[in-house]
Amino acid sequence: MPKGYWVSVYRTISDPAKLAAYNELARSAVQAAGGRTFVRGGRVVAHDAGIAERVVLVEFDSFEQAVAAHESAAYQKALAALADGVDRDFRIVEGTD
Repeated sequence: MPKGYWVSVYRTISDPAKLAAYNELARSAVQAAGGRTFVRGGRVVAHDAGIAERVVLVEFDSFEQAVAAHESAAYQKALAALADGVDRDFRIVEGTD
């Protein structure tokens, strides 16, 4: 079964305090849902139309698990804390077998 991934690329961070509150809540929600964070911040080299801001990559055992984690009450609470604190591109993608 292919794994599922959350891929987030932050265009701008307008409220670091909201991002910090989100990070605290999201970390617990991701762990409770079986997710593993592989990339969170760090150095970025962007090419083409890429964005050289914060990147986050989280792996789940399946695409369905990744979707369920996003829809969970715990993660929705994290999103409420983040509110308008960032502008980001968030995707849930299916890995290859």
